[in-house]
Amino acid sequence: MAEVKILMKGYAKEIEGEEFASSTITLIQDNNLNIIVDPGMNRKGLLDSLAKEGLKSEDINFIIVTHTHLDHSLLAGIFGNAKILDNNNVYSFDGKITEHDSIVPNTEIQIIKTPGHDQFHCSVLINTKNRGKVIIAGDVFWWTDDEEQKLDRQSLLEHKDPYVKDEKVLRKSREKILKIADYIIPGHGEGFKLNK
Repeated sequence: MAEVKILMKGYAKEIEGEEFASSTITLIQDNNLNIIVDPGMNRKGLLDSLAKEGLKSEDINFIIVTHTHLDHSLLAGIFGNAKILDNNNVYSFDGKITEHDSIVPNTEIQIIKTPGHDQFHCSVLINTKNRGKVIIAGDVFWWTDDEEQKLDRQSLLEHKDPYVKDEKVLRKSREKILKIADYIIPGHGEGFKLNK
């Protein structure tokens, strides 16, 4: 069964009038494959986190980007041996683009479409032994560092997203995730267990 580990908690904050952001970086290990979801844009933090796991960039087989906002995807190119997956396609560094069938190749890890924050947004569903159904939600759910993470269902559905592309569609994506997940890893903020 797949193992999921948060390598680096995502952040979104302002320091002395300047904005700093990088997504939560998650490592999935399944069938002897190393998969990174949202490599973010904090290069040192990412490489240090991989080193703590005994991994280098060349050890990563797949990168999944939940969406192409640079705070989630900027560092995808440092993984030269990996294939990059988004909501529809698999990209190779030789320029080849193929479609996937909503499953990470050679795994049972699902990629589910969750538009709203971005029209091409996706989330990742992993069945785990310890946490049940884990969804890496990207920016379907996210908080700035100075916001309280209110985790009751209504607050999760209504949380304001200043970068939302379509609020109605985002709410539907949130409803979808809340029906499926036992544990959610947001794009920025702490992972949390759902009380069902």
